Amino acid sequence: MKNWIVYRLLFLACLVVSGSLYAGNPDRQGEAGASELLFNPWARSAGLHSMSTSSVMGVEAMRLNIAGLSRVAGTELLIANTRLYEGTDIQLNAVGFAKKIGENSSFGISLNSINFGDIPITTTSQPEGTGGFFSPNFFNIGLGYSYMYANKISVGILVRGVSESLTNVSAFGLAIDAGVQYVTGEDDNFKLGISLRNIGAPMKFGGEGLSYEVDNPSSSAEYKITFDARSEQFELPSVLNIGMSYDFLPTEDIIVRAVGNFTANSFSRDELGGGLEFFFKDFVVLRAAYKTEINQSTAAERNVYTGFAGGFSLYVPVKKLGNQKVGIDYAYRATDPFRGTHNFSIRLNL
Repeated sequence: MKNWIVYRLLFLACLVVSGSLYAGNPDRQGEAGASELLFNPWARSAGLHSMSTSSVMGVEAMRLNIAGLSRVAGTELLIANTRLYEGTDIQLNAVGFAKKIGENSSFGISLNSINFGDIPITTTSQPEGTGGFFSPNFFNIGLGYSYMYANKISVGILVRGVSESLTNVSAFGLAIDAGVQYVTGEDDNFKLGISLRNIGAPMKFGGEGLSYEVDNPSSSAEYKITFDARSEQFELPSVLNIGMSYDFLPTEDIIVRAVGNFTANSFSRDELGGGLEFFFKDFVVLRAAYKTEINQSTAAERNVYTGFAGGFSLYVPVKKLGNQKVGIDYAYRATDPFRGTHNFSIRLNL
């Protein structure tokens, strides 16, 4: 029974990969909206360039592979701040909560918002600014559920509400994530993960901000007529991730994890990369990764996150005896242009 399930999963992975190796479509790059759904606020997985599809667990699984949510030990609370594209003053803030329900099920909720800072208001008559400021509101909330069978196979599904708005224009949409993880090996050291993210109906902006007034075309009377401009709908940035990892156990206190991941993007080139994690006594974790685009022709067409990523985690027990821990995570991802992205996370495991 176990081997039959493994063969089915591997066969499915091969089918998906063969069908999506050329699925990346650079001609459609930039056509999708709600790109904040691709941002990763969590430092632990960001240090691996978000390539931990097979090994991610707990709160962070709600961003990469919802199947890993069921592998949370008990209760996990995670707070994060990300300085996106250093030099732009854009910040991504997130909070997540995951809770074990029974022996095999877990429930989680995550909230993410982007702080763009104060942007000067300009008009055609006052291009230098009116003296006022505005700030867009980009916010999304996700509710996820995951189930684990026999500590080997876990599946999950997540529904996310996406909101983008100004004072007089807004758009709202729903996105669905689904994923599966499989763990095997003598010491559960081989992991396979597949996730499909950001599947949903197109979004569309609407509101009073799209209305405008024109003079009455008839010369018989002078008055204004209000028209509503039609807004073009936009697709969500759907993504398929397929990842594998293997844990090397040189000693009882050290684990070295090798990670590989393939990403099929619907609106840009596909990506391929790998990384390493070094665990020491569940107290210190070091990680580094490298990711590149497939069929990249020129440096000017390169994804902003193509290249190096790295980070570390420190875990401090709350009590001498018990599993309660406080963790501090940091990640740096090189960007071109800008001066990189910095992720900071604080986690509490109960």
